[in-house]
Amino acid sequence: MAFVKDMLRMWAHSWKRFISIAMITLLGVAVLTGIYAGCRDAFRSTDRFFDAQGLHDVQVLSTAGLSNGDIAALRKVNGVAKVQAERSQEVTFDLDGRKSATMQEIGTNGIDQPYLQEGRMPKKAGEIAVTRKFIRDSGKRIGSRLTVTPESASSDTSDTNDTNGADGTNETSGTDGAPSFPTKLTIVGVVLDPQNLSNPDGYSAMTSFRSTATTDYTFFAPSDGVTGTLYTSATLLVKGGAAESTFDESYENTVKQVTDRIDGTVKTDRQKARRQELLDAGNKKIADARAEADKKFADAQSQIDANRQQFNQQVDQIVSMQAGAAAAGAATNGANAGAAAAAGATTPQLDETTRETMRETIIAASPELTQAKQQLDQAQSQLNEQKASTEQTLKTKENELKTSIPQVRWYVQDRQSLGGFSALKSDLDSIQSLGNAFPIVFLLVAVMMSLTAMARMVEEDRSLIGTYVGLGYGRLAVASRYLLFALLACLIGGGLGLIAGFLGIPAFLLVVLQGMYVMPGLRLEYDWLYGSLGIALFVVGVLAATIYACVQEMRQTPAALMRPKAPRAGSRILLERIRPVWNRIGFLGKVTARNIFRFKSRLIMTVGGVAGCTALIVCGLAINDTVADLGIKQYRDIYQYDLMVVSDDSDASAMRTKVASDGRVTSSLDVRIESGDLTVAGSGDGDSGKAGSSGSESIQLVAVPEKHLSDLGEMVTLQPVSFGMLGTSGVGKTGSLKLDDDGVIVAQSAASALGVKAGSKVRLTNGDGVQATAKVSAVNRNLIGSDVYVSETYYAKLFDSKDAKNTKNSKSSEDSEALTWNAMLAKLSGSDTSQTDYAESLEEDSSVMKAVSCAHMADSFKFDLMGAVVALIVALAGGLALVVLFTLANTNVSERVREMATLKVLGFFDREVHHYVNREMMILTVMGVILGLPLGRLVGGMLTMALNMPSLYFEVEVKPLSYVIAAVATMAFALLVQLFVNPVLDRIDPISSLKSVE
Repeated sequence: MAFVKDMLRMWAHSWKRFISIAMITLLGVAVLTGIYAGCRDAFRSTDRFFDAQGLHDVQVLSTAGLSNGDIAALRKVNGVAKVQAERSQEVTFDLDGRKSATMQEIGTNGIDQPYLQEGRMPKKAGEIAVTRKFIRDSGKRIGSRLTVTPESASSDTSDTNDTNGADGTNETSGTDGAPSFPTKLTIVGVVLDPQNLSNPDGYSAMTSFRSTATTDYTFFAPSDGVTGTLYTSATLLVKGGAAESTFDESYENTVKQVTDRIDGTVKTDRQKARRQELLDAGNKKIADARAEADKKFADAQSQIDANRQQFNQQVDQIVSMQAGAAAAGAATNGANAGAAAAAGATTPQLDETTRETMRETIIAASPELTQAKQQLDQAQSQLNEQKASTEQTLKTKENELKTSIPQVRWYVQDRQSLGGFSALKSDLDSIQSLGNAFPIVFLLVAVMMSLTAMARMVEEDRSLIGTYVGLGYGRLAVASRYLLFALLACLIGGGLGLIAGFLGIPAFLLVVLQGMYVMPGLRLEYDWLYGSLGIALFVVGVLAATIYACVQEMRQTPAALMRPKAPRAGSRILLERIRPVWNRIGFLGKVTARNIFRFKSRLIMTVGGVAGCTALIVCGLAINDTVADLGIKQYRDIYQYDLMVVSDDSDASAMRTKVASDGRVTSSLDVRIESGDLTVAGSGDGDSGKAGSSGSESIQLVAVPEKHLSDLGEMVTLQPVSFGMLGTSGVGKTGSLKLDDDGVIVAQSAASALGVKAGSKVRLTNGDGVQATAKVSAVNRNLIGSDVYVSETYYAKLFDSKDAKNTKNSKSSEDSEALTWNAMLAKLSGSDTSQTDYAESLEEDSSVMKAVSCAHMADSFKFDLMGAVVALIVALAGGLALVVLFTLANTNVSERVREMATLKVLGFFDREVHHYVNREMMILTVMGVILGLPLGRLVGGMLTMALNMPSLYFEVEVKPLSYVIAAVATMAFALLVQLFVNPVLDRIDPISSLKSVE
């Protein structure tokens, strides 16, 4: 019992060490669990939401639409739980200019169900549910009415063109049965699209611009009133997919098995079958057209024949009358009147030659008959010409049918192809990677400080330990005094750390996340396994340091332990050997130098601990500086143009005319901009930037006219980039990169995320959903957005653009119109404010889809999520620095109580004693700061590898002010610690402190 009481008395006496260990453990566990818990809570709530709304695991798209046969084939694939055929249609409407939307049918099989936020779900034809983004932009509300206009044939359902024949018939285009929605609409509800969780009222970085293949909004409509037998897409749920977390690798493997089966069997067969359906439909239309034409020609021929028969009868009557009159005249001149009477009673018989001659004579003599005959002959001639022309047209169509209907292409996509899903996953993964890296530093510092504190604690009880061992107590029992002390401090600190880690930090992060994404059903959850392991990690580290300190002391005999520890042998330090310097240092300065360098363990612990904390602060500020400069570097340095204007294909000419007429442009470059994807398949064969690399990135595909390839460098700074180790990169000379017809130039942001480098092979998807394998000729410096630049000729080669294969050498108007230049990069005159105002005014024009001012983007770009994480890391690093300095300062004082008492006996005033002790700590702190500043820059330079986010490349930069802030903050913490240490020095009693231990 006395042993226990003494142990508790010793614990109470060492309360400062207890608090230090507990605080370090609290901070470490909070950092280890907090960022992880915040991201995990977001992951789990999102996964539950996706499962509740039935977000598809796989989506199948086709360039020719999907038929019932395609849907039936997908249902037979092994591993498919549900298949839902979906119909959609692109429409336009007037909302401060021309806007576009996708009319999406609400599925009846429970897949991709919108989440109701306000009002009710649409049930009848003409009712729709809209997103909150539309409500915010339009100012409309539930009950408002809207009229939309369907766009022309969608590329999603047809890749062929209607061609009018001479007979007025149309060749098949594959659009028969295309979806059609009501155009008079009423808003009855506000919903959240599960495919896009972006918060319309929060921060959303503009990293890409819409093209003709995208729409501004999505309207959800019921099946009632929707017509059409072709489907725009098919969405699938995979067996076992809902049981896995959608963000885990196990889920990706489950889905990949099904997509591989679709790609391997169903895809090829149905592509061929669908194309054959189109060919059969085309042939049937041609056959029907021929039958209809033959019937019309037969009717026309019958009419002509009837008219000609009637004409011939009339002429024959005249011939008969004239022949009869001639015969009667001949009989009158004869002698026999009876013979004359008999002759007049009968019509003379004429041979055919005579009759035909008389017909011609009669027709020629009568203008009316001549005109009638000409009309008949002309009608017959025209009919014959129409027959020949129609037959030739139909034969031509039969010959051209196979070439006019291209090969049908299927695109099998998983959730990674959804921009909202991939952005959320990448954001959370990047933040979580920071949460996995920084706790390592906290753990190392905790072990170092625990070793220092516990070693001093054991050393102070050296004589007591020898006494207990001499009395027969086991070394394990004696060591348990210190092990239990460290364990209790870790458990209390760890418990408080779990509260901060699973409640405080996640709540802070989720507030920021909810400003970026809408996550219904979000709640904080505790992970028993991860929390327990987090505490166990620090418990093991601290206990290991404590055991080491105990073993170092207890391996001596009890007699040796009960005697005071012999003072450290005197030795010269390196500075003493530099006589010119040493001789000029005062007495107290020499004492300080010896105290600093002779006690190497204290030197290493203090410098190392301060350096680690300073490095954390620098690293956090490096993230802040990097993010703060992203917008300026991208929109003022890399993008040299001031304005980007994007229009619909049909409005491209009007858009250019509008911009030119305003007189603000000093120079411009017409380009084509499309939203697409860049994919790298893991192969390990060297084609990709790194073996086994894989992934997909949303890109902005920029096609440049062949004649103006050299002008691209005047609008965009082209600098080649090469990637090094640990995520580092080197940037080449400005202007040394040129766009040519041998490959594409990929933005650094996309190349870094996917491991792409010059010479890699990637798969590009253009705005029409057409895929092609392209060669990467170079990687260009780019920080925001994922631009891929391609020449007009190479674009035609990749995507088989008609009439554009010879644009490099051809000057015909047909070739020059192969691509529609739907965008313009322009340099403007005027101030930044006037440029921003001009861009806003352009968006009000009906011919402009999007107008973006680089000046506005440079000023407004921000990254709230990363800023919040930076603030959290800097705050925790500052707290760690404060605890470390407090622990080291108190340990330093406890080690030198007799020395301080001696100084007081010698006549040192309290202030002189403060200066004597604090000067050493300040010098050690300065040394730690000097070491921590470059260490922080080195760690910060590796952030690019950890922060692998879509459409963003972190070109790490640390401003001089950040180094100053980190140094001043650490020194300020050291000065603050002095305020706690000085009273301890004042309370040292010289008499009791100098009493002999014996």
